Amino acid sequence: MKILVIGGTRFLGRFIVEEALKQGHEVTLFNRGNHPDLFPEVECIVGDRNKDLSLLETGKWDVAIDTCGFTPKALAESTRVLADKVDHYTFISSISVYKDWIPHNITEDYPVQTLTEKEIEEVGYGTQEEINAHYGALKAESERAAEENMPDKVLHVRSGLLVGPYDYSDRFSYWVNRVADGGEILAPGRNERTIQFIDARDMALWILKMADEKVTGTFNVTGPTTPLTMDDFLTTCKKVTGSEVDFIWADEGFLLEQHVAPWTEMPLWIPEEHPLVEGNEPWRGAGSISIEKTVQHRLEVRSLEETVKDVLHWETSRSDEERKAGIHREKEQQVLDAWKTRK
Repeated sequence: MKILVIGGTRFLGRFIVEEALKQGHEVTLFNRGNHPDLFPEVECIVGDRNKDLSLLETGKWDVAIDTCGFTPKALAESTRVLADKVDHYTFISSISVYKDWIPHNITEDYPVQTLTEKEIEEVGYGTQEEINAHYGALKAESERAAEENMPDKVLHVRSGLLVGPYDYSDRFSYWVNRVADGGEILAPGRNERTIQFIDARDMALWILKMADEKVTGTFNVTGPTTPLTMDDFLTTCKKVTGSEVDFIWADEGFLLEQHVAPWTEMPLWIPEEHPLVEGNEPWRGAGSISIEKTVQHRLEVRSLEETVKDVLHWETSRSDEERKAGIHREKEQQVLDAWKTRK
């Protein structure tokens, strides 16, 4: 295949390009050129998608894979320009499009968030603050914009949490690092609560397979393919790192009383019995999004042990820069002490 990758050098895109080259595909990158040394053998069209897409007007590819589309205006422009330049368009969306994660086993036909035409116009290409504030709704409206310009030619990948080496969110790697450090570790809520994430390398493989077969439609893409509990996950981290640890499971109500922020300070945790917004229902289905449709389309995932091992190896090569997710050690100890006193 001749593949155009929009983005392609930071995380998921990096693995898509690596795997595409390994499979013998011809790859063209379109990005801002921030990592020119990463794929020196690959043609790179340097440009900003939010300013000028005219550089793509003379090209022709079999498929386009869009790893960095965040607003409907950006998707409307890229799909308009590429509508007659590619036969297939993959858009990396998100399971955050759904209006909530209240029920278990949310399928692709569950209602999504919306924005008014005025709101879409006001956001435009969006500042980072605006994108963060309306992330799910913007992704949902981006899906609609892409479909309008390229009907029945788009693969909408509603991605779950992506993990693996080069993951700049630090959510998964927080737990790998924390377990590797050993000692008493604050663990959130019910230990049998299910969690979901997918190694970006597995998603890259699946996307290329679907692009090659010109599969279109909407898919929830996360993992693992069999239920995984938080306890299973942390136990695997302990096994891989070989650390001496003691997991202290604190009640989620207590954690909220202690102002421990779900998902950011305690990555992979969304409360089951307490709503994130007062007056709403708890998001009990956060760790059980349905991926049946994707599994039927031959999604394969590597072992959790392999992902943890590779993340641990990558983390050892990183600098001491402050991580973006995870509770600070001092606060963790304070909460642990308070929990022991409470018990």
